[in-house]
Amino acid sequence: MKSLRSVLPIVLLSISTLALGQTAAQKSDVPKSDAQKSFDQLKTLSGTWQGPVTTTPPLSDMGNGAFTQVSLRVTSRGNAIMHEMKEAGTADDPTRYDHPVTMFYLDSDRLLLTHYCDAGNRPRMTARTSPDGKTVEFDFLDVSGSTEYGHMQHAVFTIIDSNHHTEEWTYLMPGDKPIHARMDLQRTK
Repeated sequence: MKSLRSVLPIVLLSISTLALGQTAAQKSDVPKSDAQKSFDQLKTLSGTWQGPVTTTPPLSDMGNGAFTQVSLRVTSRGNAIMHEMKEAGTADDPTRYDHPVTMFYLDSDRLLLTHYCDAGNRPRMTARTSPDGKTVEFDFLDVSGSTEYGHMQHAVFTIIDSNHHTEEWTYLMPGDKPIHARMDLQRTK
């Protein structure tokens, strides 16, 4: 009985590895959806980025050339992308500084993002891709949590080349007043 207990975890691991391998093989035979193509394109942005932020209207505490740092990381066996943003040069302390996290993932035939906002809410957006495949635009779907301080409403990612991309984020303030932020990002790692 004792030997069966020691062999059981190995058997279960082997079965799960075989199942994952078969699933991957089945997926490779199916043509990729637009959502999958966009998701794969966003995966190429994995790395660390830095660049200036411009806001419209101008804000005193950000924008106007202030630098931001963005980190993108493929995670969960390739099933999600984690996007973290912070002001360049600040400590990595999300209790003291803005440090929103956005997760990108596929949901059936849709590419979604959930933005975990410093305002305490979680807007979701759904993607649409430009005909050339270099721009992925996210439109507001819904939001969980309070919108008392506003919420993220829209995002656009444009890939210029392997070391340069732009991000445009629209935040909707209370009273439906939009603030647009544009980041011109260069790869640092």
